[in-house]
Amino acid sequence: MKTLNILLVDDDAVDVMNVQRAFKKSNIHNTLYVAGDGRQALELLRNGTVPSTNRLILLDLNMPRMNGLEFLRALRADPELRSTPVVVLTTSNDDRDRLQSYAHNVAGYLVKPVASPAFVELMAALNAYWSRVELP
Repeated sequence: MKTLNILLVDDDAVDVMNVQRAFKKSNIHNTLYVAGDGRQALELLRNGTVPSTNRLILLDLNMPRMNGLEFLRALRADPELRSTPVVVLTTSNDDRDRLQSYAHNVAGYLVKPVASPAFVELMAALNAYWSRVELP
């Protein structure tokens, strides 16, 4: 399996720790970069901090400064970044958020499970899938 460069865009420190813990429990050894909002994520993508190869973004929607939907608009408008795969990973079960996310060509929309074992399973499945998919 190939190594992924995963950018987690989430302002909640507990959610970030949950992702890190799930990666560890599932023996996921991909590099995980973290941005606290959409502006910081764009900066990390544009300045090369997150390598451009085998890149995947895990995106929360509810964040300060630049939320997930605003980030998606900016990402898809940028010719250098527009093809980057994005999976929304959020607590929002709102149909409008889901529809708007898919309108910006997200690869998936996942509602964060509350229970830790379910979240670990979700991260393992996500990693198994994206480690095998050919990325742009």
